[in-house]
Amino acid sequence: MTALDPSTAPARAARDGLEAMFRPRSVAVVGASAHPDKAGFAMMQALDAFPGTLHPVNPRAGEILGRPAVASLRETEGVDLAVLVVPPHVVPGALEDAAAAGVRAAVVCAGGFAESGPEGAALQDRVARAARQGGVRLLGPNTSGFMNPSEGTTANFMPAVRELSAGSVSVVAQSGGVNLAISFLLDRAGVGLRLGVGLGNAIDVDVPEVLDYLADDDGTTAIGLHLEGVADGPGLVAALRRATARKPVVAFKVGRSDVSEFARSHTGAMTGSYAVTRAALRQAGAVLVDSLEELVAALTALRAVRLPAGRAGVGLVTGQAGPGLVISDTLATRGVELPEVTARTRERLAELLPPLTFQANPVDTGRPGPTFPEVVETLAQDPAVDVVGVYALDEPGALDPLEAVGPLRGRALFASGGPTATLAARRAELAEVGVPMFTSPGDLATGLAAVVADAAGRLVPDEEPGRASRSIGRTLDEHEGKELLESYGIATPRRRVAHDRDEARAALAELAGPVVVKVLDAAVLHKSEVGGVHVGVRDLAGLERALDAIDAIEPAAPRRYLLEEMAGEGTELIVGGTRDAVFGPVVMLAMGGVAAELGSDPVLRLAPLSRERAAEMVDALPQRVLEGFRGAPAVDRPALVEVLRAVGRLLVEHDDVTEVDLNPVRMTDRGPLALDALVVAARKEH
Repeated sequence: MTALDPSTAPARAARDGLEAMFRPRSVAVVGASAHPDKAGFAMMQALDAFPGTLHPVNPRAGEILGRPAVASLRETEGVDLAVLVVPPHVVPGALEDAAAAGVRAAVVCAGGFAESGPEGAALQDRVARAARQGGVRLLGPNTSGFMNPSEGTTANFMPAVRELSAGSVSVVAQSGGVNLAISFLLDRAGVGLRLGVGLGNAIDVDVPEVLDYLADDDGTTAIGLHLEGVADGPGLVAALRRATARKPVVAFKVGRSDVSEFARSHTGAMTGSYAVTRAALRQAGAVLVDSLEELVAALTALRAVRLPAGRAGVGLVTGQAGPGLVISDTLATRGVELPEVTARTRERLAELLPPLTFQANPVDTGRPGPTFPEVVETLAQDPAVDVVGVYALDEPGALDPLEAVGPLRGRALFASGGPTATLAARRAELAEVGVPMFTSPGDLATGLAAVVADAAGRLVPDEEPGRASRSIGRTLDEHEGKELLESYGIATPRRRVAHDRDEARAALAELAGPVVVKVLDAAVLHKSEVGGVHVGVRDLAGLERALDAIDAIEPAAPRRYLLEEMAGEGTELIVGGTRDAVFGPVVMLAMGGVAAELGSDPVLRLAPLSRERAAEMVDALPQRVLEGFRGAPAVDRPALVEVLRAVGRLLVEHDDVTEVDLNPVRMTDRGPLALDALVVAARKEH
């Protein structure tokens, strides 16, 4: 999906459709009811404060909550939004009525569609067709609706949404229930809500389109995103890149554990790989969090503090040492290190603070004193510090938070502990000057980490997606795979192919030094597991033993052999690629051999890879590995970058390649060497 360009008629129509949905002048509730136990009554309650015209629609007409009802949508004029609170089988006809009445948008709350099975999926197709043919934009089905508190449009069947406070944070969630949960958490945090959208099955209005809408909304300063599954990976990534170029997006992806079946039954959505999805979100510039509570803390920070793209340094000032340790430790676990400050900064801190306080970064003042505001200012002025986090308990007379952090609007986050009413007052006065406030050390750390991640996420450029131009047509054997890799500039060992034992003996004589003898058969994907790899063969006797073992591999067949020179010592890494069903080509970098014991997670990025993006992958490896693990040569970073980029190009340029596995790539003193190669391609149907 492309960005909404107001210069084109289709884009304007799409934008107008969402405006009619989320900012309507007139609303009709189809299925409105006067019975308190009905969903139609709850929806009328939720919309009771709607400032425009509200039409209850019920076949028996009458009066509902003091408003005259009409028997059919066809009796109305000028309705922008129809909220359908009717059974699923009634929805297609209701949409036809909406189209006939000139309604431009609809919310379908009922469940029982694709998430319920084949019959529901067929009904959902009818709903989609009715909306499309009638020119009605549709939210849902299977959604609780949306909330726009600033304009009193709370089209949600939970009446309590009328009490949500307005703010500048917007939310797009695949689940209507999660949309509600986030919205109430934002309200409790004193942040408020600009627009909260629960997509449900998203047969029309989807995540990319709402992201574009919110990116273009001047009233939205930060966006929260909840995902269960992704159907269109490239469309989501493109929309996120457009959105994050303009404002921060914080994303929470469900699925760390195996909940794919539940997710499908809940939303009817495809659930892709959790790791690949998170890698794609991060690569598109989103800030990733692991819970709804973290989502709210990150949004609290980013709605007010957004740094320029780059690597941001955090300064930390605390009035109590214990919470300072909690914040520092939490930041470290998120990969945020507190930079060293200059000698001049330390000298000034020593003048401002009593002895025995910690006067570096973090700064611990022991207890907030008269110099506390100047301590904060001194740290903020250090050239290594881009954003300052401040934590201090609300001790009467000890600290004025407004004086301490107020002058650092756009660069400071504050947290405190104390009585609830006092903290609420502090939060309100700090909000007036644009400083976000938290009530726990952990939330402050989450907010600081989010600010750092957002700035870093916009630092690295990506290459434009390429287009496949070639096909392989079949899975390659190792020699063919290495020839393909060599055509992309990836080095492999010197080798010889032998079609029989005589050729194997000749190859042993030709290759210098000890060799590796392998079975050469594209059907044998995991050679070492079946006795197909023999290392350190030096003489004819060793060669014959290796060949005997290879010939014994089942099923018995005429064997070919691959003989390769042994590679020099070095750290072993795994470089791979796969064609993800949702996001397309993905490149992986992981540790192999003895370095795998360090336990680092694989690094994943979408292909094609820019040089900067591939370097980011390399830098994600543990420093001990990059410097040369257990006496191995240091990793040649630029050379490894080119290997990663080559694997990405190979995947992008060959539309039938589903997997590339270089396991291992040995980082020798002469550079990276692919010791094994697996290139799997889907067979083309003719």
